Amino acid sequence: MNQFKLPRLVFSLLLGLGLVAPQLQAQDGWQELFNGKNLEGWVQHTGKAKYSVADGILTGETVRGTNNSFLCTTRSFGDFELELDYQCDARLNSGVQIRSEVFPDSRTLHLNGKTITVRPDRVHGYQCEIDMDTERGRMWTGGIYDEGRRGWLYPIDGEKGSQGLAFSEQGRKVSRPGDWNHLRIVAAGSSIKTWLNGESRAEITDSLTPMGLIALQVHRVGDDAARTGLKVRFRNIRIKTSESQAAAPRNTLTADEKRAGWELLWDGRTTEGWRSAKADTFPEKGWKIHDGILTVHENGGEEAARGGDIVTLKKYSRFELKVDFKLTPGANSGIKYFVHPRLSSVTTTGAKATVGSAIGCEFQILDDLRHPDAKLGRDGNRTLGSLYDLLPAATTKKPNPIGEWNTAHIIVRGDRVQHWLNGEKILEYDRTSPEFQAAFAQSKFKNIPEFPHWTDGHILLQEHGNEVSFRNIKIRVLKTN
Repeated sequence: MNQFKLPRLVFSLLLGLGLVAPQLQAQDGWQELFNGKNLEGWVQHTGKAKYSVADGILTGETVRGTNNSFLCTTRSFGDFELELDYQCDARLNSGVQIRSEVFPDSRTLHLNGKTITVRPDRVHGYQCEIDMDTERGRMWTGGIYDEGRRGWLYPIDGEKGSQGLAFSEQGRKVSRPGDWNHLRIVAAGSSIKTWLNGESRAEITDSLTPMGLIALQVHRVGDDAARTGLKVRFRNIRIKTSESQAAAPRNTLTADEKRAGWELLWDGRTTEGWRSAKADTFPEKGWKIHDGILTVHENGGEEAARGGDIVTLKKYSRFELKVDFKLTPGANSGIKYFVHPRLSSVTTTGAKATVGSAIGCEFQILDDLRHPDAKLGRDGNRTLGSLYDLLPAATTKKPNPIGEWNTAHIIVRGDRVQHWLNGEKILEYDRTSPEFQAAFAQSKFKNIPEFPHWTDGHILLQEHGNEVSFRNIKIRVLKTN
């Protein structure tokens, strides 16, 4: 059969008519974020602007008396290449959010010596600006703004600064007011770059938020009746991520991952980079390497009783960690960070234990349906994905069935930590928060006063007496802003 590529417009028409299978929609790693028919896969937050779909175009329309509005993807993305076309009324400001977040409750952020309060349901994070105001004379489309947090990141010196003036001048040359324009955004590690109609616009290095939502903004217009009903239109919204490309062999890095700064934490073949938590060498028993998979053996359910935990040779402070894991029925294990192996293990009451796992913060790995630990602790804080014995993971988490692979993703930025499972955030906490301090005071770690204050430590894979397998263990060290 001859292989050929359909033009995107023709392909979309055939797809809408049912003449092309939907699974063929992704070509060369690209995935359509907008299906051209409805808002499936999107949800609105913060404001009450109108969003609608007609003739393959997604339209946002201003409404008086509402806040900035954001139509957000239901999925989060880390490293990606995003492309879309837009057409924006001249008097309307808009933008494309990337790596952005929204919470159901109020949050306090401490950034660059400032305290910022984020309201409930307030979308915040990086924004690629859409600004087509010819009357105002500021053509900043493609600029990068930190919505709800720090303000302008590029240009950084304001409308009258040399960078801002040059940026606006270039914007006038490359923008197409009243017509369709093409935006391209590439996020890779701490690098974020933008292009407008094929011309490079902005480039920053910033790692405050390595993963988050994509959203389409309709800017507030206050009570100005003359600006009610202004529209911004979007079409051909597509994304290419490392995950959407052809699956790489296990325990390797894609070219995108290498460019983004990821490193393998385990090579898939040897014990290099790892040792016992209680010795300088790798355990002689209890662990097996086979066909690119690292497996801790069953030992009857005893904690750290055979081969024991294994830890990285290096310590880590600010990082992203990804680990694929697979449970057997009724299994218990964990991925720990900020680990200090020289400390004595503790019992569930906080007393010192002669045998047990090394101390650290733990992403719990557990068969919630079969293992009794899921019903212990407080409020589910010993279930899969929880910060063990401290804070529970979201009950909306979606683990794959026992015997299938799951992916744990841990993001540590000093005191701020996130747990992700299979691409969805299931827990976020701040070690300086009253919530964390209260949980610590009730936990088994309460007699270790330095526990909430560690700035670095080893990463650990736990032996808890049940067979659990690991693969694709990779890490990206995050820079300090």
